[in-house]
Parts: sequence; C-alpha cells; structure tokens
Amino acid sequence: MITKTMQDAINDQIHKELYSSYLYLSMAAYFEDKNLPGFAHWMRVQESEEREHAMKLYDFLLERGGRVQLKAIDAPKTEWASTLEVAEEVAAHEAKVTASIYALYETALKEKDYHDQIMMQWFITEQVEEEKNAAEIVANLKLIEKGGTAVFVLDNQLGKRGVE
Repeated sequence: MITKTMQDAINDQIHKELYSSYLYLSMAAYFEDKNLPGFAHWMRVQESEEREHAMKLYDFLLERGGRVQLKAIDAPKTEWASTLEVAEEVAAHEAKVTASIYALYETALKEKDYHDQIMMQWFITEQVEEEKNAAEIVANLKLIEKGGTAVFVLDNQLGKRGVE
C-alpha cells in the first residue's frame, strides 16, 4: 500500500505533467498560427509524451492502491516573441520538470518506497532525453539567428550520412 505522502506527491506530479501537456499544446497552436507546421508537429509530439507521462503515473498510483485526485490546470501562456523564446521556455520548463522528478524520487527515498524509486528511475532517464532535445533546438536556433543557416543545413545533411 502506498503512503499518503507518496500518493500526494504523485498526484502533484500528475498535475505537473498535465500542465506540461497543456503548455506544449498551446505552443503547438502558436506555431500553427505562425505557419510553422514542423515546429507545431514537434510540440504536438511533446504534448502527447507529457500526457503519456501523466497517465503512466496515474496508472501506477492506481496499481499501488492509491487514489488519483486531479487538480485544476492553469491556462498556459499563448504568445511568445519568437521561435527561440518558445524553445528557451521549453528548455527551462524541462529543467523544472526534472527538478520535480528528483524531488519525487527524494520523497520515495525518505518514505522507503522502493516501488516508486524504481518508477522514478524511468522518469529520470526520460528527462535526460527531454532536456537534451530542447537544448539542441535552442542551440540550433541561436546558430540560425547568427547567420549560420548554411552551417545548420550542412550539419543536417552530414547527420543523415550512412555508415560505409
């Protein structure tokens, strides 16, 4: 049986994951409005992943005998000054989610909840990928802004080269 402390902490994380999903959907809508369907697609994929994370925690909590208690989700931001600003916000948001996952893991350690520790390992590993992807997009957008568009295009071509 899961402790109330862990149940509350997981419910908080479900809320955070659902907010992330909502925020990323708002970003997708922003990109659609700016006629950037590739960025919109990326954000829709991100939105879907965040929703999946929330449901993974939701199902886990139920499997542990806990009670899911959903909370109201605040309206996300809807306007940004640039594509780079959106990407930087994604990177900052992912860092915030990582800190939240770490805090949840720390709670599981304090509660000696080994099942939750194992579950949080999956999320910790996932966050490495999330932060890496966001940081790469920010770096690429900064390169493009500095007039490095041709370098960016060449880098993409080189990255597609097969091993001989």
